[in-house]
Amino acid sequence: MFEIIDLTKLLDKNLSIYTEDAYSDPPLQIETWCTIQEQGYKVSRLSMGTQTGTHIDAPAHFVFDGATLETLPLQALIGEYLWVDIDQITQDKLSELQSSSKGMSILFLTSLRQTETEISEEVFKALLNLPCLVWVIVYGIQVAECEPLYFHKALSEAGKYLIEDIDETMAMRVKADGEMIALPLRLSGTSGSPCRVIVRQSVK
Repeated sequence: MFEIIDLTKLLDKNLSIYTEDAYSDPPLQIETWCTIQEQGYKVSRLSMGTQTGTHIDAPAHFVFDGATLETLPLQALIGEYLWVDIDQITQDKLSELQSSSKGMSILFLTSLRQTETEISEEVFKALLNLPCLVWVIVYGIQVAECEPLYFHKALSEAGKYLIEDIDETMAMRVKADGEMIALPLRLSGTSGSPCRVIVRQSVK
């Protein structure tokens, strides 16, 4: 038997929008365009940013002339993931990950302490050397003694894609063995897209 875990945040009025200092991402707006009474069918107008809610960042999000969303192969978004508790990273664990990551395109980084984690630059570079093209983070990750956005910028410079702002409560149910499907909108030339992210895992 299998269970399906939806890691996608609900797009509604309670969704928080990224804001820092004087900057804010575009607001999420869902407005009635026409009604059944007026037109015979209902249509809503949807307005949001490419990084709204649960979303995927392409390298172009932080790198000028970086790869945009449509360059990511669809097969990289579907399949088994490499599950890692970022709080328990050791040198032995990194060596183990090198061998167990072969053939995997998705790296799932969580924190069983359920908090933002700081890692060393050495650990971060070792993780960057893994073949996984798509990274999924449950909680924020900072690289020690580096600027706040260093993690995101370095990931983009390495040509990796990042899925973030997932449902943290649902993520705690994700086990080490499972399959993930992450499907962004099929946009061209963008730095990212809202993304539906689900996990399929066995129930034992």
